[in-house]
Amino acid sequence: MTTQEQEETRAAWNKIAAGYDEFVTPTYFGLGAEALRRAGLRPSMRFLDVAAGSGAVSIAAARLGAAVLSVDISPIMVERLKARARQEGLNLEARVMDGHALDLENDTFDMVGSEFGVMLFPDLPRGLSEMVRVTKPSGRVVVVAFGSPMKIEFFGFFIRAVQAAVPGFTGPPMDPLPLPFQIQDPEKLRQEMVNAGLKDVRVEETTEKMKYQSGKQLWDWVTNSNPIVGMMLGQLNLNEEQIAVIQQALDDLVRERAAGSGTAVLISPINIGIGTK
Repeated sequence: MTTQEQEETRAAWNKIAAGYDEFVTPTYFGLGAEALRRAGLRPSMRFLDVAAGSGAVSIAAARLGAAVLSVDISPIMVERLKARARQEGLNLEARVMDGHALDLENDTFDMVGSEFGVMLFPDLPRGLSEMVRVTKPSGRVVVVAFGSPMKIEFFGFFIRAVQAAVPGFTGPPMDPLPLPFQIQDPEKLRQEMVNAGLKDVRVEETTEKMKYQSGKQLWDWVTNSNPIVGMMLGQLNLNEEQIAVIQQALDDLVRERAAGSGTAVLISPINIGIGTK
């Protein structure tokens, strides 16, 4: 990234960092722990979390007894991550760093991971190559990314709700795919990891179950999950009345899915790529 692009990216993530930490990070701990289990993380391993956000994978790794370094481009995310670690009495290090150019030595970590992080990089090959560079020989790299957007139920719910206020809305353009979905194809993820220098790469497809009790909860989750959402809504120039319509539509959709249980469970397809250096 250019310096300007880096600053714009940092500012965008700083803006939503508090909401991301409150609404999004807690929902990712289980998936993070599962990815680390599949990749074979063990206590005392040196683990690097790239584009760590406020720590869903980092905290999971530290809980397992790994020696964790977390890096993220957003200083506010890093501070939130440190606060989470302190609250749990976990010993981890967190630093502000751009994953496109890691300020770290070659062959340093037993495992390097990124959950919903490197998948957002404008230069994905460079991000993956940097992850591989700092991994020790025979160490592992693990990447967690969304599968097909057409099968991500929170995404579909959100588009349908926006259409209640803006009937002509069709969602973000899908050609080319938005960055969050650039490795939604398991074979594309596998090939990118191979191209980055990994061997024995496998991509395991799984699902994530997201639970929501209200449309407001879903609204808070989605709007704080990625700066792209705010940009998309900003382009629609929504007024307060339209936002209220969207939130009501979300509430109706959540209530319908909950079917009297009080909790709507929405499914997301997930790709977990694991390779060896």
